Amino acid sequence: MHICQSPEWGEVKTKIGTPAVRVGEVQFTLHKVPSLPFNIGYCPKIDVEKIDWEQLKAAGKEHNCIFIKIEPNDVVNRDDVRKAKPIFATQTILLDLTKSEEELLAGMKQKTRYNVRLAQKKGVVVEERSDSEALEIFLKLQKETAKRQGFFVHPDKYYKIVWEVLQPKGMAHLLIAKVENTPVVAWVLLKYQDTFYYPYGGSSTVFKKYMASNLMMWEAIKLGKKLGCKTFDLWGATDDKSDPWYGFTRFKLGYGGQLISSPGAYDLVLKPVWYKIFILADKLRWFLLNLRKK
Repeated sequence: MHICQSPEWGEVKTKIGTPAVRVGEVQFTLHKVPSLPFNIGYCPKIDVEKIDWEQLKAAGKEHNCIFIKIEPNDVVNRDDVRKAKPIFATQTILLDLTKSEEELLAGMKQKTRYNVRLAQKKGVVVEERSDSEALEIFLKLQKETAKRQGFFVHPDKYYKIVWEVLQPKGMAHLLIAKVENTPVVAWVLLKYQDTFYYPYGGSSTVFKKYMASNLMMWEAIKLGKKLGCKTFDLWGATDDKSDPWYGFTRFKLGYGGQLISSPGAYDLVLKPVWYKIFILADKLRWFLLNLRKK
């Protein structure tokens, strides 16, 4: 089971303001449609075999959902679902943590292995911390990275709730890489069952040539092994070399993991008329947003 389907993640999402609804072995979150008495359900990273479709539809109707967006591990063929635009990345990289450290090092690309050793020689230090100051360091570096690279991050409150709910349960870990006692990289990593996840990170351009991020990933791999995990899920990737985020994928692939793909997203339609209106309105919204960029 993916961490996004865990009861603990449901607790996180509920505290953030998107209530989680559990239906048997699956859960979805509720997202209010502005100015209308409806919700949209969101059900990511779900195992198709665990879905009781009639129960899921009943729960969606009970909570007045126009549709429930599901992002499953396999193709869905049903008359009441529509292929849709995904929210979660449809590709990720999985690394086998059951291998020995020697095997993992040998499985890295030569340049990656060189950068890890270079960071060690230059005195980069990676430490695990759980104090409030460390969380503030992470938030600062993540915002700095988002501004530099032009991607979206949640408000600080989101990450603080993730930390406050999951860290006491042993499900959240924070690593900070320092150069000359200056924090330059900070990651929040999550653990659920036998899988370790790398969803959130930030870095500084200070001491960029020290390759701190390369050592950070290696220390994260070792931490995942120490925690007894069998798989390291690097959360998001793309095989499209023209994608602006392909460089990040290349960085992750340097550690020897396998790029895997999911079939994308489907909308389980519960209110067909309102669904058509919603899709048209969403297309118009994106059209207007794109016009503003020109």
